[in-house]
Amino acid sequence: MNPTHATPASSTPAVDVVPIRRVLVSVFDKTGLGRLAAGLKAAGVRVVSTGGTSAALVSHGLEVEDVSAVTSFPEILDGRVKTLHPRIFAGVLARHDRADDRAVLADHGIDTFDAVIVNLYAFEAAVSRTDCTAGEAIELIDVGGPSLVRAAAKNHAFTSVVTSPEQYDEFLAALGSGGTTLAQRRRLAARAFERTAAYDTAIAAWMARHADLPAAASQSATGATEATDTGDEPPLPSRLSLDLERRLPLRYGENPHQSAALFAPLGTHLGLAGLKQLSGKELSYNNLLDLDGATRLAGLLATPAAVVVKHTNPCGAAAGATAAEALATAMAADPTSAFGSIVAVNRTFDRGCAEVLLAPGLFVEVIAAPAFEPEAVELLTTRPTWKGSVRLVEVPPGDPWEATSGLELRSIAGAILAQRPDNACDDPATWRVVTKAAPAPALTQSLNFAFTIVRRLTSNAIAVCQGTNLVGAGLGQTSRVDAVRIALEKAGDRVRGSVLASDAFFPFPDSIDLIARAGIAAVIQPGGSKRDAEVIAAADAAGIPMVLTSRRHFRH
Repeated sequence: MNPTHATPASSTPAVDVVPIRRVLVSVFDKTGLGRLAAGLKAAGVRVVSTGGTSAALVSHGLEVEDVSAVTSFPEILDGRVKTLHPRIFAGVLARHDRADDRAVLADHGIDTFDAVIVNLYAFEAAVSRTDCTAGEAIELIDVGGPSLVRAAAKNHAFTSVVTSPEQYDEFLAALGSGGTTLAQRRRLAARAFERTAAYDTAIAAWMARHADLPAAASQSATGATEATDTGDEPPLPSRLSLDLERRLPLRYGENPHQSAALFAPLGTHLGLAGLKQLSGKELSYNNLLDLDGATRLAGLLATPAAVVVKHTNPCGAAAGATAAEALATAMAADPTSAFGSIVAVNRTFDRGCAEVLLAPGLFVEVIAAPAFEPEAVELLTTRPTWKGSVRLVEVPPGDPWEATSGLELRSIAGAILAQRPDNACDDPATWRVVTKAAPAPALTQSLNFAFTIVRRLTSNAIAVCQGTNLVGAGLGQTSRVDAVRIALEKAGDRVRGSVLASDAFFPFPDSIDLIARAGIAAVIQPGGSKRDAEVIAAADAAGIPMVLTSRRHFRH
């Protein structure tokens, strides 16, 4: 190997400012091209361009040299090959302070490019469409564009790289002041590498789906399966690449001394990544956490339902004939906690829903729904005393986990935990009555509702439900019997005749003693404790029907 290839001598340019005399322009997005053409023409810059870009620049009155004239080779394969040529890439990559590089250029009659202005095929936009075919997606995998961008960014000591119409004004201003500075070229190079990384990530994610990789077990070099097979779900991928963009700057995080922002995978507009705020103050970090809890629980309920959340946990939840009916019931479950809460419904938020919240003494921070009726928006933003404060947020339906290969992600110190979301409906047909007494048929709907609600409470979790209404919750406790005690106390007089759900097994029969004294009509829980027999015997002794689901729903 020639030792000069390894020397770092070109890491510092001879001069800070590089005049722009010759540029290569090849853009898919023609936005702002007229402005760019005018600036280049005014500065007397020589322009080399390709196909459609060349024609567009000429239409704006700019004289252009075609790439084919530089390479002495036509564009071929329907434009798949046009810039991939030594006369192009040597002109981009040559190090101006290296005598050997200059000699090579002279020997072959190659001119340098002082700037490369390239944006890439719109792959991300295409694959986000439901009607995008595999053939169309593959044709929009840009090859020459990313290669040019990377080459120019690598050689930013001498070459400017512009990858977005948003950068044209900065570039043209530098052009008018004598050239780009090293600091400008570094910033442009950094943005260029961000762009190619995001582009490759989008292609890799689509290709993995196209090849069914997320559903296939990844094999290590030794042939061992790296992902754990849970039996009813596909194994996890061996590699997960994310490109996150900042969507929403936040005033602060959980506390005022913490900076924060909402980031979302590039191109994702489902779930909270696609929220649309219709009115009210800006959303906070804690608002978004509560919104996540509220909308995810509301989405688990098939019938019209409303959820009231405080500090990420439901303090009210109900299903009803209409969203307004469910909302009224949910708000009444724990009025003290509901003050200053986050509310979500799983149907259009209509006038009836708005009138529920117009009752005197009520105040909510955020209202979320798939859509809002204009009349409801007008009422909420003009009538109540808190009209200027409440945030109305539309959250679009759809699978929010698509952009993360179907995985729910959670950060821990220095790493990311990934799991399949716990959002599949439970199947009551698999449940077993394990006590001598069976629940009354009238309690079936309530048991199903309670076991749905408890899965979105923080473990250890207990939900007490009267019909399809959450009346008491015990959550986040280190002892399950404490969670039972709190839930029963919250339910108060409504506890008698209600059902109780637990997110995991009862480790001891002591909880059953409390449940029996409170007058609970039936219990539903996963089971799986080594003392299940003792717990079931306690339920039999108290005459309480018990159902085992064999499926745990921890939420930490």
